[in-house]
Formats: sequence, structure tokens, C-alpha cells
Amino acid sequence: MEFVTILIFVIAFVVYGIMIYNQLIAGRTHTEEAWSGIDVQLKRRHNLIPNLVETVKGYATHEQKTLENVIAARQGAVEQSGGASATAQSEGILTQALGRLFALSEAYPDLKASENFQNLQAELSELEDEIQMSRRFYNGTVRDYNIKVESFPSNLVANQFKFSKAEFFELDPAEAAAVKQVPKVDF
Repeated sequence: MEFVTILIFVIAFVVYGIMIYNQLIAGRTHTEEAWSGIDVQLKRRHNLIPNLVETVKGYATHEQKTLENVIAARQGAVEQSGGASATAQSEGILTQALGRLFALSEAYPDLKASENFQNLQAELSELEDEIQMSRRFYNGTVRDYNIKVESFPSNLVANQFKFSKAEFFELDPAEAAAVKQVPKVDF
């Protein structure tokens, strides 16, 4: 009788371990899937930038340095092969360069009025919203996965099978400061 009780306990323990292992695999897979969603949106953004630069080039020929900065930032973002934090940093640099590019439109009324420029700007704005939604989804899946990796008793299985925490896709410090900054309103 004692042997049967021990056997049932061991079987229950093994089944529970298998369930935890499968949950960790599912969490890791969801995290990878969510990252691919961000990656798709970032590639769409990267593909849109050359058209935007060409449009601006036609109107703002004296702004070569700004255009070169945007192109260099785009290239750095495209070539980025690191994790979430490295990608976030390179995308932050690209966002800042694009911000300077859009600021040029204020100095060039013909550019600002260009239908092509307006369409590209609207499409880029839509992509930024998609990236934000993808980032939120990714960070949610990372949070859930990391909780499983660190919580007891699933951390015992995670450590045994070398599951490690995933990185969040967070704003770089400059973007975070810009988000926290209170806008100045003049009347």
C-alpha cells in the first residue's frame, strides 16, 4: 500500500512537471510570435523611409545632413540583430531622426502641402500606432513568460531546462523622457 502511494505521488509529480514544462514552452513560443509581430511592423517602417527621404529631397535640397542622418539611422535599425533592448535603442535613434525630418516640413511649405508627403506621413503615423500595439502585446507575453520562469515551483523546471527570462521592448531613455515631458502650451 505504501508503495502504491509513493508511486502515485511520483507519477503526479512527473505529470505536474510536464505540465509546467509545456507551459514554459508555450510562453516562450508566444513571446517569439509577439516579437515577430514587432519585427514585421519595423520592417514596414524601414521600407517606407526611403520613399519619405526621396520626397523630402525634392523640396528640401539644402537639408542634406538631415537626410543623411535619417538614412544612416534607418540603416543602423535595419542591420540591428541584437535583442529587444538593442533594437529599441536603434529604433529610438531612427525615431529621433524622423522627428527632425518632419520638423523640416515647417520650413518648407511646399513640402508640407505635398500630397505624397502627407500620405507618407499618415502611413508612418499609422505604422507607429501598429508598432506601439505590437510592443504592448509583446511586453505582455514577456511579462507572463517571465513570471512563469521566476515563480515557484515553475522556476525549478525552468532552471533545470535552461529557460531564461526574455527582454522587454522598452522605450530608450530619450523616448521615455519625451513621453514624460509635459507639453508647453502658449496662448
